[in-house]
Amino acid sequence: MIPGAVLGWDMGAALALAQALGIDTLIAAELLPEIEAVMVRKLNEQMEGGHDD
Repeated sequence: MIPGAVLGWDMGAALALAQALGIDTLIAAELLPEIEAVMVRKLNEQMEGGHDD
């Protein structure tokens, strides 16, 4: 844990949500890490004040 920074998602919870929504969990397990990496980078940039959209 780093104060003021996002490190990542709870992948167990993300996969459980995918399953509850009827999304194939194997596909979700393949795609979520890529999506997470972009989300973490963008959120941390926004928190630092660098709004590169």
